Amino acid sequence: SVPLDDRYPDLNLSPQRQRQKTMELLVQLLVEESAERPVLAVYEDLHWADPTTLEFLGLLVDQVATSKVMVIFTFRPEFTQPWGSRSHVTQISLNRLPQRLATDLIGRVAGGKELPEEVVAQISAKSDGVPLFVEELTQMVIESGLVHEVDGRYELSGPLTDLTIPSTLQDSLTARLDRLGEVKEVVQLASVLGREFIYQLIQAVSQQDDAPLSDHLRQLVTGEFLYQQGVVPEASYVFKHALIQDAAYNSLLISRRQQYHQLVAQVYEESFPETVESRPELVAHHYTEAGLNQEAIPHWQQSGLNAMRRSANVEAVNHFTKGLGLLETMPDTPERANQEMALQTLLGQSLIQTRGFAALEVQKAFGQAKELINQTGKTYQYSPVMYGLFTYHGVRAEWQLALEVAEQSLEFARDGQDPIALQFAHRNIGGALIFLGKLVPAQDYLLQGLQSYDIQQHRSVALTYGQEPKSNCLVWIALNQWLLGYPEQASSHVQEALEFSQEVSHPFSVGLIQSFALRHYLVLLAIQPALQLSETLVDLAHEQGFGSMLSTAKLIQCACWVLMGRTEEGIAGLTQEIDALAGMGSLIFHPQYLSWLAGAYLISGQAEDGLKALSEAFSRAKNSGEEYWVAELHRLKGELQLLPGGSESEAEECFHLAIAVARSQSAKSLELRASMSLARLWQKQDKSAAARGLLAGVYGWFTEGFETPDLIDAKALLEELEQLI
Repeated sequence: SVPLDDRYPDLNLSPQRQRQKTMELLVQLLVEESAERPVLAVYEDLHWADPTTLEFLGLLVDQVATSKVMVIFTFRPEFTQPWGSRSHVTQISLNRLPQRLATDLIGRVAGGKELPEEVVAQISAKSDGVPLFVEELTQMVIESGLVHEVDGRYELSGPLTDLTIPSTLQDSLTARLDRLGEVKEVVQLASVLGREFIYQLIQAVSQQDDAPLSDHLRQLVTGEFLYQQGVVPEASYVFKHALIQDAAYNSLLISRRQQYHQLVAQVYEESFPETVESRPELVAHHYTEAGLNQEAIPHWQQSGLNAMRRSANVEAVNHFTKGLGLLETMPDTPERANQEMALQTLLGQSLIQTRGFAALEVQKAFGQAKELINQTGKTYQYSPVMYGLFTYHGVRAEWQLALEVAEQSLEFARDGQDPIALQFAHRNIGGALIFLGKLVPAQDYLLQGLQSYDIQQHRSVALTYGQEPKSNCLVWIALNQWLLGYPEQASSHVQEALEFSQEVSHPFSVGLIQSFALRHYLVLLAIQPALQLSETLVDLAHEQGFGSMLSTAKLIQCACWVLMGRTEEGIAGLTQEIDALAGMGSLIFHPQYLSWLAGAYLISGQAEDGLKALSEAFSRAKNSGEEYWVAELHRLKGELQLLPGGSESEAEECFHLAIAVARSQSAKSLELRASMSLARLWQKQDKSAAARGLLAGVYGWFTEGFETPDLIDAKALLEELEQLI
């Protein structure tokens, strides 16, 4: 968030990757400093640490094992450190002070002046070795008049009873606060501001003149309630201990406490706009504690948005959840519904980052937002919500549900006359129809998804939806065109999408388009381009932290290895990456991926394993409705039946079924493949004339792509068959 002006170029990193690289840099600074001289790094009060800080400290723990760095963490016993056991980590429980050290501490607080033995004994006994309690009781005894100074030592001013010295730390702190007089109000107000605060803030809130306020703060510093850094009016203050702040805060009446919180929030908004902008969670906290929930909610929402921009998505989820919790206390009005709709949408987007696209929490958040939109009719917010739901169902390969969501979003997009919403709705319907095997109607919707696009106007759309719409629509069109039998047009659209995504320069969109391009190269058997692009995507996925894209790139690399003769290595990699994607909840394209695994087993002659992979592929296709690749599954099953131990009659039945499915979908490329498989079988069975008639009919349909491997093989097979007739 530091403004760089024009001094440095834009990093062009996703927020998640920029956050990760920032953490890595902070660790690197410590490690490199330790190469010059030993480094001591101290992090206190981890029990209050936010998730991002704990993530950074975990990275630090892992990286400093062999460096000259000593890192010290302090935390309360109830805190559980998240990085587990490490050989280079030692945990030390700090015990209470023994009698000797407690006595030494009492003497230091007393300024080296001796206290009566019975006073020291009571302080030691009642403090039970708690250092802060030792200090507080000693300070209380000196300030309370129980003792007075005589010749450089303290003597009792009267009889000492058990009730004279408080029995608990809270009692001791409360007693000291009560003796502050009018200064007590200042320390109470300071406790509302937080553990740390600046002079300008307490001055603005207290509404006291500089002189008395400075004097009161000076007394609190002298009495060791506060520590001071800097000189007034640039001074900052911190409570000596959190328990002192707690005691001062708890001594306030609830009504007075709420008044202070309201006043602090209003002062922030009126006098510290830069703090409101950079740390809206502070304002949200004070309005929440003031009981002003309506004022607090927008600030919790902005806090979540700020966290999302930093890819601090755990914090974002917490902020949005707090806002939603406050909304439950509000009356059921259209304004409340609008606020909840916005918060649920943002919560869903941040949950995608923390839980993944396919998490049930994502569906719950977007589903609730959708219900609220249905109630309020706010169509301008409908598109991002429906896009989130479509993506949830699509990644989980729930295509009928995805189609229903896309069709609903199209209705609202038309009503709202939103060109971006229309583009995404048309694209989503077209994409769902492809997977459902309805290729011809899909093409019409996809082409409409390209209309009304202006790069300058819509460049920011990728930030709202997470994807750049034009290049995304182009690769869907390319997939459909290849299936329909137009491989050259498909390749042209893939190339256009690759170039356009680079122009928009949105890392996630670039990776997504490269993933589609890789699948296209593989179905064209373009091994070298696929390998080259997969390396590019691996680097991008590592750089940006895109886990599913990394697995996709590696999966396609492994499929290429199979085609290059590295069969065993390819099979192992395919199995690993298919399982990895499923583990992420990403089931889209799985029948196709499993067909590549079955094809690898076919090449290696492992019929049983290949049929097992296809059985899983058929099951996934049936459960998901992902039908576009089913013809190829039948064809591969037939090819596996032709291996030793199989059945030619079953193989022929599979090929016929593959052709029938492909024809029903108008999937000419898959029909050509299935026809070649059946033609080769008939050639082997001395049915060359029938084989030629079958293949010639399909081959003759094509008007382009004659330099692609499938059409080259088909032409060569036709020539062989003609010679046999």
